[in-house]
Amino acid sequence: MELFEARNVEKVFASTKALSDVSISVKEQSIFGLLGPNGAGKTTLIRIINQITAPDKGEIFLAGKPMTRADISKIGYLPEERGLYKKMKIGEQAIYLAQLKGMSQRDAKRNLKLWFEKFEIMAWWNKKVEELSKGMQQKVQFITTVVHQPKLLIFDEPFSGFDPINTNLIKKEILQLRNDGATVIFSTHNMGSVEELCDDIALINKSVKIEDGPTDEIREKYKSNIFDIKYRGDYRDVDKALGTQYQIISHSETEKENSLIVQYVNGKSNNDLLQALIPTAEIRSFEEVIPSMNDVFIKAVEESNKN
Repeated sequence: MELFEARNVEKVFASTKALSDVSISVKEQSIFGLLGPNGAGKTTLIRIINQITAPDKGEIFLAGKPMTRADISKIGYLPEERGLYKKMKIGEQAIYLAQLKGMSQRDAKRNLKLWFEKFEIMAWWNKKVEELSKGMQQKVQFITTVVHQPKLLIFDEPFSGFDPINTNLIKKEILQLRNDGATVIFSTHNMGSVEELCDDIALINKSVKIEDGPTDEIREKYKSNIFDIKYRGDYRDVDKALGTQYQIISHSETEKENSLIVQYVNGKSNNDLLQALIPTAEIRSFEEVIPSMNDVFIKAVEESNKN
């Protein structure tokens, strides 16, 4: 079941089209990556979901019903531009922000203290925001985004400014929130995080959606019949056996084994490649190279820009 859906959304600012007939569907209790180059239209779509601005055309739905202003309390939004009141005490500010999302002061204080203890920042409860490092401030803002247990969480570059340890901490918490029932949309340029976290993605370029679907299927779609082969044998024999039907992209040798990166052409199958190699070498491993999300991102955007 879809928790969130955007149908044929368009948005124009003056003479600039920010979104052009964009539709996305986000499954309940999943992590959805909203990807694209700077200026592609991602932030505009996020602002529309958060009711900050309205689409010129199209509709957005939450749990199968058209979204209204009342649905804002069901959303947790962590914007890329962080914003906390620097002169205000951290605990007081966190309680205030939680109350804006409909929590009682009592519930807000109880839940916030649980999160502060989990993130090991309870000692900062009565400190002012300006006394915190950037990373500490971001932890506080993450907590205020999730504390009211929203159905839909939207993170815009959630790992920006975090060191590797805290990045890993936030990743674990995002996965746990998903496991506990939340649905997550997040926008990032960190393609490694997309591979780790996202069940599905949509890729927007120049206001148009150019790809969407399950992350694994998108990566499979962009594979190029390239194989990483470890073997024992004489490279000259292997090179001769492969002939002109296969392109050797790279080759290396060690005392224990040799390595080949090979691309097959002319519709050859995996078995054909193996059959060509077996008479001349002992195959130690044979693995198809699936492109990373970073490779997919670059290739898809480049192809889109040509059209």
